[in-house]
Amino acid sequence: MIIRDKSNSFALLFAWHGTILPKVLPALALVIFISTLLVYLSTHHYFSGPTVPAIGFTVSGIILSIFLSFRNTACYDRWWEGRKLWGALIATSRHLTRDTHVLSDSHRKILMYRVMLFTCLLRNHLRDQNQSIEFYRDKVAFDEQTFTALATHINAPQFVLEEIQKSLVLSLKTGETSDIIYQSLNQHIRELGHIQAGCDRIISTPLPYSYSVLLHRTVYCFCLILPFSLEVSLGIWTPVLVGLIAYLFLGLDTLSAQLEEPFGLQENDLPLDAITRLVEREMLSSLGEPLLEPIHAVNNNLS
Repeated sequence: MIIRDKSNSFALLFAWHGTILPKVLPALALVIFISTLLVYLSTHHYFSGPTVPAIGFTVSGIILSIFLSFRNTACYDRWWEGRKLWGALIATSRHLTRDTHVLSDSHRKILMYRVMLFTCLLRNHLRDQNQSIEFYRDKVAFDEQTFTALATHINAPQFVLEEIQKSLVLSLKTGETSDIIYQSLNQHIRELGHIQAGCDRIISTPLPYSYSVLLHRTVYCFCLILPFSLEVSLGIWTPVLVGLIAYLFLGLDTLSAQLEEPFGLQENDLPLDAITRLVEREMLSSLGEPLLEPIHAVNNNLS
């Protein structure tokens, strides 16, 4: 996620890193080149092709704008839902930090480390990566074989939640906790399960492929044909206006593609590493353990 000071509107106007412009620049340059070439050939009377009726672009532009708006809204909803789910994960970890004081110190410590491990594994699962979890090897009371198998487990975050559930059931059976305390703690574990299910729903259900392809093709066709409609009326200003319009349509199309997958590693995706480290630091602080280093933005990009 890009972290930038928005108070300086002048600097924001000329921002490059983290914007959509580098992604659409090749297509944008092609559209501007076609516009410039068309103007040059027309003004020197080397070429005079039939003009595309402007009314056709007016109608298609309005329709395209509506569909782009719908797609961007749908993609932003996915991005915002992902952020709400991870915000709920932070809140749930804080609830557990407070409510687990009823457990013995050793049981509470293991449970909280397992919650931290769950958070790391959920991040790895959503990003389809395998960041190291060696920090937790001696802290979550898993035997060597079980811990090693987490890297290839079909659903490692769910497995950790199941182990937390088993430990709470055992504490209930042994009389360490009452049924009321068990229900209270179990509710938080269920909430973590709901959060994972919500995240899985986002990554497993993208926008319909045919819809995205249709809109993507239409945007590029619209931008490539646009100079042939505006050249007659705009003259030498054609490359400027065509470039601005193309930047808007191409940019919205590319931005929606990024927001559609909020858990990835692109610059506009959610900072799961930073959120995971926040959970770790807060829970380690409650345990009185040394804190891990916070995640800082690199080149205004918080991963």
